Amino acid sequence: MTSTAQPTLSVLDLVPVRTDQSTGDALSSSRDLARVADAAGYHRYWVAEHHNMPSVAATNPPLLIAMLAAATERIRVGSGGVMLPNHAPLVVAEQFALLEAAHPGRIDLGIGRAPGTDPVTAYALRHGAGGVTDEAVSRFPQYVDDVRAMMAPEGVGVSVGGRSSSLRATPQARTVPQLWLLGSSDYSARLAAERGLPYVFAHHFAGQGTTEALELYREGFRADPDASPEHQVPRTFLTVNVCVAPDQDEAELLALPQLLAMLALRTGGTLRPQLLVEEAEKEVATLPPAHADLLAGMRKRWVVGTPDRVRDGLAELAVAHGVDEVMVHPVTGEHVGTDPATSPRREDTLRLLG
Repeated sequence: MTSTAQPTLSVLDLVPVRTDQSTGDALSSSRDLARVADAAGYHRYWVAEHHNMPSVAATNPPLLIAMLAAATERIRVGSGGVMLPNHAPLVVAEQFALLEAAHPGRIDLGIGRAPGTDPVTAYALRHGAGGVTDEAVSRFPQYVDDVRAMMAPEGVGVSVGGRSSSLRATPQARTVPQLWLLGSSDYSARLAAERGLPYVFAHHFAGQGTTEALELYREGFRADPDASPEHQVPRTFLTVNVCVAPDQDEAELLALPQLLAMLALRTGGTLRPQLLVEEAEKEVATLPPAHADLLAGMRKRWVVGTPDRVRDGLAELAVAHGVDEVMVHPVTGEHVGTDPATSPRREDTLRLLG
């Protein structure tokens, strides 16, 4: 491949939990991974919100962000994303206003519209309100506006029962988190464009529809005249599943555990902790042809290989989608015998790229 200009690199971490790990082990390895990203010059480090999944420890982005921001020095830390219908807007605004106060200029608030979980867990998340209702999802645009207004230093005026007052997420905000809208369909692309907000399409998860969503966002973008200069133009980046190793064959092996986890999601299979590489090799050998074909199709949308091959692949994707930043989701698995509190091959992916 011919080398092209390299995009800025960032990291998405779902805090995977392997078959040899406790939750504490997974958190320890993610903390170390964030330190590697910080030292290697990555721009931002985002964590997700997923619930009731045996292979994912990223259930509470604000708590994870507090841990990771405290363990790093320079890198921006944020959510990719907070699923806003699961939460009261004031609570989200307060959490991220406090994070920004503790780590000024380093906090991103990425917001999504989907509950991010199964119906039973969605009910438990908002038990007092009868679960995550269709109304909560339909009011997403208003919730976004509310969070944005409450995090602003001047707060927002509220009238309840004939009485008016000012509502602020924190008493003396000096700076505010960067607010991003996230999505895997065109809904959030249109909303981000209407509100003049940055937007990210979940390319790492959807794999299709990226070009159309980004075109909708860019064509419909309306700048907020009161926004800062960097918010006067569309801002977006690409999220990509990535696995890097010194050898191509080893990289392909290291990608197998996460491929099988995604296969289970797509086919309604049993969700479980992420397999180790040797466990995944045995399982792949027994897949029915239809599942093997689906696995191969997913793999084609990932960037897996040697450092030079992956760097060139990311640069080509950045050019194809017109972005200057790529957020890599390190899907690199681990071998049997790895220290459970570490993820050395995930770290290698970041070091080899960074």
